[in-house]
Amino acid sequence: MARAATTTDAFNAVAEPRRRQILDLLAVGERSVTDLVEALGVVQPLVSKHLRVLREVGLVEVREEGRQRLYRLNGEPLKPIHDWVRQYERTWSSRFDALDDVLEELKQEEEDNGTGD
Repeated sequence: MARAATTTDAFNAVAEPRRRQILDLLAVGERSVTDLVEALGVVQPLVSKHLRVLREVGLVEVREEGRQRLYRLNGEPLKPIHDWVRQYERTWSSRFDALDDVLEELKQEEEDNGTGD
């Protein structure tokens, strides 16, 4: 039985760690497949497979320069991910603030007990 496609959108495409690595490399600038293979330390067919998925969801664009194909990041499809994650920023911030309060209390207790350095 054929496996269902799981990379039909940016969320699914970036769920794979190697694809995120490719996006990180492309965020710096255009790269050829050869450059990506060298940077990632994996075989060319695997990099090409991931690039195909990233192209299909619009995260990567390609242009030809002579005999070489150069890949670049298209960040627009990442916006829905950014917007979704931003919903949780308030929760994270409040938890970090609470952690800061606990750490400050512990520090104060150490100082009050004379064990602070």
